[in-house]
Formats: sequence, C-alpha cells, structure tokens
Amino acid sequence: MSAPSSATLWRERLISPLVWHYAGAAFLLLLTIVLGVRLGMDWSATHGHASDELAGKQVQLHALDLEIAPLRGLDKSVEQVRVQMGGFYSKRVPPNYSAIAGRVGDLQVKSGVRLTRVQYAQGKPGNDLTEILLDISISGGYPEILRFVNSIERDPMFFVIRAMSLTGQQGGAVNLRLQVSTWLRPADAVASGLPTKEELDAQNAQNENRQQNTQSNIQKEAR
Repeated sequence: MSAPSSATLWRERLISPLVWHYAGAAFLLLLTIVLGVRLGMDWSATHGHASDELAGKQVQLHALDLEIAPLRGLDKSVEQVRVQMGGFYSKRVPPNYSAIAGRVGDLQVKSGVRLTRVQYAQGKPGNDLTEILLDISISGGYPEILRFVNSIERDPMFFVIRAMSLTGQQGGAVNLRLQVSTWLRPADAVASGLPTKEELDAQNAQNENRQQNTQSNIQKEAR
C-alpha cells in the first residue's frame, strides 16, 4: 500500500507546475552564471589586447616624435643659410673678371712686390660658382713677399692659395710662384672670356715648344 502511494506522490510532483518553475529557475540561474563567467573572460582578454595595442601605438608615436625632433625649425635654418649665402656672394665673390685683376694689382702695389706674370683660367662650371685659377709670379724682398701672401689670404675678396714655390733668388730679391683660386658666378665666368684650364695648358705647351725651337735655331746658327 505504501509503495503505490509513494509512486503516485512522485508523479504528482513531476506534473506540478511549481516543480517545473523551480527547475526552470535553477536552469536559468546556472545558464546566467555560465554566460557571466564567459563574458568576464572575453572582456578580460579583449581589454588586455586593447591595452597592449594602445601601449604599442604610444611607443610608435614616441619613436616618431624622436625621429622628427631634429626637423623642427628646419625651415628657419634653411632660410638663415640662404641669407648667409647671399651675404657671402655679395661681399666675397667678385662680380666679374676685371674686379679680380684690379684687386691683384692693388695688392701688388700695397705690398711692394713686382708682379712678373699672371695667368687666368676658368675651371669646370658649377651649379652656383665657377672656379677661377690664377697662376701668379712675383718678386721682391722677403718682407714684401710675406705681406703680399698675407694680404691675399685676408682679403675680403675670397682667395684660396692652392700652392706656392720659390723659383729663384737674385741678390735680395726672391721669386715666388703662387697658384690661387677664386670664384665667379657661372654667367660671369662665361662673360669673362677666360680660357679653360686645358686650353691654357695647351697654349703654354705650344709657347714652350716655340721657345725651345727658337733656342735650337739660334744655337745652330751660332755653330
């Protein structure tokens, strides 16, 4: 009698709406807990990835800032260099060939040396300037020679001494040969009509050959 009553009781409980309500509530609670745990794990992973990506972007931004730091104010530096170059051209670059020849003559007079030879030639044209080569021979006493050399080195017109050599000495006079460079603007160098270095060397070689032939003829006639 008790066994059938127990079975009947369980059947009544299983079909009871209250039991199914409790079971559904428990299932929903378990599902909520599982989803909450999963959401928390996903949020933690996403937040960590976002933090790493943000940190990486900040490092890249800092590195880029360090790279462009030397370029800040570059436009002002370029403009300053242009102004300085303009001042250099106007003050130290001669305007034409005549100015160079006139300046060398003035330095000769002021130093007291005797100018025995000056040859001018132009080098290869550059984008901004063309080199002008001076082959100068002077004679005089040591004080006058030193005064001329110092005057060229310190002259407001831009001269650069490339080489110098003693070519002889007679009594108290010294013969000195100087190879000097200055510069003209390309258009001024073309307008000067000066020969190129190669043309001048060829001309000097022809003159030397002519002199040697003349001496040889004189010697033959003397015999």
